[in-house]
Amino acid sequence: MLDTALQFIEANKANALDELKQFLRIPSISTLPENTGDVRRAAEFLAAELKRIGMENVRLIETAGHPLVYADYLHAAGKPTVLCYGHYDVQPPDPLDEWLSPPFEPEERNGNIYARGAVDDKGQLWMQVKALEALLKSGSLPVNVRVLAEGEEEVGGEGIAEFLRAHPEEVKCDVALVCDTELFAPDLPTLCVGLRGMIYTEIEVHGSKTDLHSGMYGGAAPNPFVALSQIIAKLKDADGRILIPGIYDGLQKPTDAELAAWKSLPFDEEHYRETEVGSSELTGEPGYSVLERTWARPTLDVHGMPGGFTGAGAKTVIPAKALAKVSLRLVPGMTPADTFRKLQDYVATIVPRGVSVEIRMIHSGDPIVVGTDNPFIHAATEAMHEVFGKETVFVRGGGSIPVVGDFARQLHVPTVMMGFGLPDDNLHAPNEKFNISNFYRGTESIVRFLVHAGQ
Repeated sequence: MLDTALQFIEANKANALDELKQFLRIPSISTLPENTGDVRRAAEFLAAELKRIGMENVRLIETAGHPLVYADYLHAAGKPTVLCYGHYDVQPPDPLDEWLSPPFEPEERNGNIYARGAVDDKGQLWMQVKALEALLKSGSLPVNVRVLAEGEEEVGGEGIAEFLRAHPEEVKCDVALVCDTELFAPDLPTLCVGLRGMIYTEIEVHGSKTDLHSGMYGGAAPNPFVALSQIIAKLKDADGRILIPGIYDGLQKPTDAELAAWKSLPFDEEHYRETEVGSSELTGEPGYSVLERTWARPTLDVHGMPGGFTGAGAKTVIPAKALAKVSLRLVPGMTPADTFRKLQDYVATIVPRGVSVEIRMIHSGDPIVVGTDNPFIHAATEAMHEVFGKETVFVRGGGSIPVVGDFARQLHVPTVMMGFGLPDDNLHAPNEKFNISNFYRGTESIVRFLVHAGQ
């Protein structure tokens, strides 16, 4: 079975890449209402391919937002069931003028494929589809497989979370496979065993009942943007330490073994600063390494402050309201609900005179750490070792994949996070890319993982 599947992958490399390009051409931007039809079109494209390769019970599952795509193949009696997860929605491509090629017209350059969604997550989802096709062409699957893909990961994943809460029996499995992470370095097989959670909020400050002329009212009327800036300035100190009372209480620290393993990774801080961050220096809490700060410490960031006058020229207005989009990344020992409450309580104590503040939760996700001593992690480790010829390393990720926490809570199963992106793939940024050789190596690794899981 394995040899036949690998031969099929090799013989159909060009077809697999052409199909991925078709998938990438669909602008399935989940956050923009004007792209709702495109998101559904991407779901239908994925469902049609799953049906074509021989998966069964393929259907769209409607949610309050964008649909889920489901399929299964449950003919491996006595074998475990693997739930293959991915998402077919993508981030907006802005700013468009920084793309070297159109974001929804895939282009091959320098051994990479460039397009929005190339690595996050259409390319990695397509690896799973092609791995299943290769095994089905060899006769059958070595394990039972369910596929569940969503179209709302980039906007919080509420639809899939609600489905898992209401219908856990429909996706009963022994392990979930998520291909939405990255290799720590090129050619270094990597399994992600931890993710930060998050709360994404909006802080809105209200001042006057309407916009005012700054010449007539400046000096008497409160300015919501000034007030909002004062609030934001009190959320963190100059060293990056979050000032919300109690925010660091009860944090679960990495083990000594994890910290030792992280120190042994091929990480060059100066190279990271120059090539990935591009700033004059790195910032953050003193006393912690870069990997600790990005993987195992809470953070708070401001993403935008829309409102007021931002057009060309001048307009001397005191806006009636101001808004900031603010998120916190959470680590084990923190929960979204408790963190949001602490943020609300603290902001209430620092509101400047003359304004009122409203804080809204947009979406959230729990932090997660997966134990490495289970047979599915062992199967993934062996699969990647066979493909890359090197020992697999375990890392955590600084980002959030909310559904991983849902799998743990609702299905009570571990998740194997086996991703094949690279640190410089520009997720959520212009010129997103996916290394084409990693696309093929990822497909082979998934085939080998499913075979090992069946053993």
